Order: sequence, then structure tokens, then C-alpha cells
Amino acid sequence: MDEAGQIDRRTLLKSAGGALMAACMDARSYARILGANDRIRLGQLGCGDRSEGHVHMVQLAAKQMPVETVAVCDLWTLARERRAAQVKKAFLQEPASYKYSEEMLGRKDLDGVMIATGDHQHAKLCIEVVQAGKDCYVEKPFANVLAEAKNARDAVKASKQIVQMGTQHRSQPYMLAVRDILRSGKIGDIVQIEQEWNVNEERWRFVGVDTGISPEMLMDKKMEWKSWLYGRPSQLREEDTDWKRWLLGKPDRPFDPHVYLEFRLYKDFSSGIFDQWLSHGCDLVHLWTDQTHPVSAVANGGTFIWKDGRENPDTCVAAVTYPNGFLYTYKTTFGNSYRSFSRILGRNGTIENYGGEGASLFVTTQEGGRREFDPWESGPVYTPKSLPMPLGEGAETLQVPGAPPATSLGPDDDDAGHLVNWLEAMQARKQPNATVDHGFSHSIVCMMAAQSYWSGKRLYWDALREEIVDEPLSPT
Repeated sequence: MDEAGQIDRRTLLKSAGGALMAACMDARSYARILGANDRIRLGQLGCGDRSEGHVHMVQLAAKQMPVETVAVCDLWTLARERRAAQVKKAFLQEPASYKYSEEMLGRKDLDGVMIATGDHQHAKLCIEVVQAGKDCYVEKPFANVLAEAKNARDAVKASKQIVQMGTQHRSQPYMLAVRDILRSGKIGDIVQIEQEWNVNEERWRFVGVDTGISPEMLMDKKMEWKSWLYGRPSQLREEDTDWKRWLLGKPDRPFDPHVYLEFRLYKDFSSGIFDQWLSHGCDLVHLWTDQTHPVSAVANGGTFIWKDGRENPDTCVAAVTYPNGFLYTYKTTFGNSYRSFSRILGRNGTIENYGGEGASLFVTTQEGGRREFDPWESGPVYTPKSLPMPLGEGAETLQVPGAPPATSLGPDDDDAGHLVNWLEAMQARKQPNATVDHGFSHSIVCMMAAQSYWSGKRLYWDALREEIVDEPLSPT
């Protein structure tokens, strides 16, 4: 169950796949066959909720190749202990446990590090990891401060390390198949890409390791959030962590466990929806269209539903233009979960995706394309009796041979395939599917959207100087 007491996509898929996983070869048994010297040894940097998925991904990957988690690192004692217990259960050995990153990175026998910390820490910690001579898997967003994005990208490129972004959709067969369709010209030049990914929940608030949620809270229609948030003790105590180290260069402020554990709601540390979901959304746009940066971005929204002290919006929209001459729009609300979708509009047809972020069910259709017989034709007319709507002229459901059946849920966030791609790239010393350049590109879009939201201005990207500017560039 998620923090809202609902079954989330990851939990549902794990439950469905439990029987299959149980039948597979145990990860530890496979690793023993090749011997300890052949194993890739990983450390987990940041032991919050996402790191649970990282350890699970390593466990799944170990069924295909010799890899194991041997160390965990987190400032918070309780988080370290929980992750160490998971690792011990998965690999039948106690991992080394560290409070500070430099302690873990000093190990000579560590091959790679997976970063799953707060959004504001990703870029700086990635620099630490590669400068320590370790390969790195870093969660999105790659960065949310432009100077840090540049510094981290440059540090990676100056090193010999293999760095994989946690934008796992770049390794997924349906997303790659869509890219190939667009490259083939089947639906013509792209004019617009739309994404609307919604949920109906107080996302990122009242997480279990903070104050949690209860049936009484869910029945409180007035949502007296202050009493729920500040009237109960958090599991995090200041003496069990290092608050100033967690801030990692951000302006000093009094210790606040809710900021620490629910950082996605606070603008000094994350842009929330933009950092978390737009990072995936625009990265898919870049994958599909081979674009590396926007021309401009403008965003709007607000906190309309969950008035619980959060700073970042619970409803927002961003409109981004690209050099190839198309518009990308991204929307999210936390107040209604009706039929999330993505849609790619081409001059000769359309590709529709049914479901939210990561959904693998795509349909291609000629509907919306140019029609010689009637330039004013807008497509078929639907009546209540014809619903649900037919798929349209020449519609085909995308099928990828050898891939799991497409669904509106898509694959689990704990994508072992994406991790295996990184591990194989480590072995071959080649670039993985989601490179540091891809991370830099998605960070630009997220930062421009966030800055536009807070400033109320349309912003522009100066690709030559790599700067976000207030005025459109003069034609040269």
C-alpha cells in the first residue's frame, strides 16, 4: 500500500509477478557459480523508499549476472538499518553500513554506487562517486540547479566512469519501438506531443517514515493538516541524522523532519511534479524525437486540492517548444485520476498511449492525419451509443515480439532490464542507454518549467552559452 492506503502500480505488479519470481533461480545461487571475484559489487547511497527498489532491482539482476549489494549508506540511522536488513535477506550476508558517503566511497572493492537521495543531492553526490573512481546509477532528476548540472556532467565526462540515469524507460521495448516508428516517418512530422499523468491523492505527504496516515485522517473532510502533521511525532529525530549535511549547501534552517522526509513538497529541495514526473515525460520526448534541449518553456498551476502546507503545486501544466518545430505539453493534477494518457500528433497520423507514466499500451492510427478528399474533415463523429470510442482509421495496437504484453500500467518501476544495461555497460566500458547527456537534457526542461512557474515568465534556453534567459534569442 502507498502512503494514501491505496495499492500503487509498483505493488500491484510485484504481487502479480511474485509466483514467477519464486520459480526463478535464487540470486545468491547464481552468483556463487561464477565466484566472488567475478561479481559486481554495489553500494546503495541513500536508503529511503526508492533505494528499496534499487536493492530489489539488484536482486532481480542477479538472476542474470553476478552482482550484489555489499554496502549501504545514509545519514539517518533508521534508514540504514532498514536497508541493511533488506540486503541481508536478499543476499544472505550483512552489508557494510556507513553514515557518510566518503566512508563508503573509500572502499577499494566497490565497483558502482546507486544514488537514491533527495533531489537536491543527486548531482553533487554523482560528482563524489565518479571522482572516487566508482561507476554510478543516479536517480532522476539528474539536477535541479543549472550550475550543479553542468558541474556534474563535466565531472562525469572528465572521468572514465560509466554513469546511468534512472530514467528507466530508455531501456523499455515499447518506448524504443515508438521511437523507431517516429524515425520511420510513418505518422509524418511531429506537430505536438501531449502528456497528462494524474492521480487522486495527497502525493508525498504523510509518508510512513514520517507521521504516516491513518483511517481517522482519511475521514477528516476538513483536512486539519496542521494537527495531523505537527500533532504527532515523526519517526525521524534530529539526533539520529546530520541535518546540516543533509542540507548539502542549501541555506541553513531549523531542523524539520517533514522537509527532510517529504522534500518533494518543498521548493528549496525539489520542484515536485516537475522534478519527479516531468523528468520522465520530457526524457521520453527526447528519446522519441532525438531532441536535446528546448527553445522555450512556460508553466502554470497552483495548490488547489491539498492545502497541507506544501510549497510545490499539486496541479500544473508546462508548455515546451523544441527546435524541430513542435509543441510539448505536460499536465498533472493530484485531484482526479481519470484516464491518464500520452499522445503524439503527426501530420499523417497519431500515436496514443493509454495510461500514466510508464504505460506500455500504444495505438497508432491514421486518424488526425491529412485527408485529400476533404481538408475540413475532423474525423469520425461519436455518439453516446458508440462509446467507448473506436480506435480510428487504420488503428494498430503496438506489439513488440518477445516483450511482455502491453498494458495501461506498464512495467514495474524496479526495472531490472535498465539496471542490467548499466551493469553490462560497466563490464564493456561503453555508454549505457541513459547517459549523463540525457540527464542534462531532462534537467534543463524541469528547471525551466519550475523557474517559469515561480516567476510567471516564459523562459528561453540559450544553447550556445547553456543558460536560461528571459528573452528570446535574436536570429543570427
